[in-house]
Amino acid sequence: MSAVCRGSRVVNPAHLGTDSYVIAGLLPSIAADLEVSTPAAGQLVTVFALTMALSAPVMGALTSALNRRSALLIALTVFVAGNVVTALGTGYEVVMAARIVTAVGAGIITAAASSTAAAIAPPERRGRALAFVLGGLTLATALGLPLGTLIGRTDWHITLWAVAGIGLLAAAGIAVGLPSVTLPAASLPDRLRPLKQGRVLALLAVTSLAFLGTYTLYTYIGPTLRDATGTDASLLTPILLAWGVGTLGGNITAGRLVDRHDSARVLTVALALATLTLALTPLAIRTLGATLVWAVLWGVAVGIVVVPQQHRLVSLSPAAAPVLLGLNSSALYIGIALGGGFGGLAQEWFGLAPSELGPVAAGVTALALLWHLGTTRRATAPTPVAPEPSLAEPEGSEA
Repeated sequence: MSAVCRGSRVVNPAHLGTDSYVIAGLLPSIAADLEVSTPAAGQLVTVFALTMALSAPVMGALTSALNRRSALLIALTVFVAGNVVTALGTGYEVVMAARIVTAVGAGIITAAASSTAAAIAPPERRGRALAFVLGGLTLATALGLPLGTLIGRTDWHITLWAVAGIGLLAAAGIAVGLPSVTLPAASLPDRLRPLKQGRVLALLAVTSLAFLGTYTLYTYIGPTLRDATGTDASLLTPILLAWGVGTLGGNITAGRLVDRHDSARVLTVALALATLTLALTPLAIRTLGATLVWAVLWGVAVGIVVVPQQHRLVSLSPAAAPVLLGLNSSALYIGIALGGGFGGLAQEWFGLAPSELGPVAAGVTALALLWHLGTTRRATAPTPVAPEPSLAEPEGSEA
């Protein structure tokens, strides 16, 4: 097996996505166990996302001098430790602190995995390499919340122990299977400098807006689907799985599409589809059958979005891939965190029912689409923002 293929396999961050999203399905159980309200328990998700967004550039700078294998192993150690403390935690403050620690490790993992895949893949396969790495996160996103709704009926602590175990397995795979990949070291100012470039900032705004729209509704997907599930809460699981299958399918398709077609056009189609499906939410979720179709279509749109965004950023300056992908990861999690808050405010301020959040989310996604079209028209030639990355020669068993 080639180093490219083997390396792509071991940097697939499925454990990260599982940890990020399974918590949402466990909120009622966590709230009861920690003796806090469900909205307070929901802050565990918001703080996790915000910590990832804010810590990723800082921790990326601190670990930039390390080869990617060492950086990933350190990140996984922090990630596993955070999940263990979360599983052992008996108080809200301890669990919140543990989620912050876990998010710091997770922030390093996301950017390091993507930049490693981009570095070891040839240009003509870069889209599929990014899609494969993202596929682990997408698969976990697809399965995390459905699994949370099932496992949460027993003991939420078991879920966190399982995620910690998956993290250990991932660390073992990276230690054995990932070749030594060396990328240029970048300080924190170096990592933030691209934000001064209008085109980079504009692309990152598309990522944040797209996920702000998605999580305005997805954060409250359980109560949103009450009309479709009725009094049978078990029906929520197949709907979420349908969304997950669509998301995974969109991710796989996106990798091939951006290798064959203009990534900006691929993103245009995805955002347009997401806007349409979100706008039709109140009509689509009246029956179980229609809800399943709606969930698949929305999932496909969401699954496509990140790959062309990553591809556009890497194409803008391949030399700066670690910096740009790290910023894109932060932009994504800022969108997730803001989406949950925005959806909550829309319900409190305007008295909207969760099932009425679809058109609100569609409006945000439409704004992302319009902003994307504007940035595409203003596109200029790529401007280098960092030195070229290099691959260290594999040593011994690393070959």
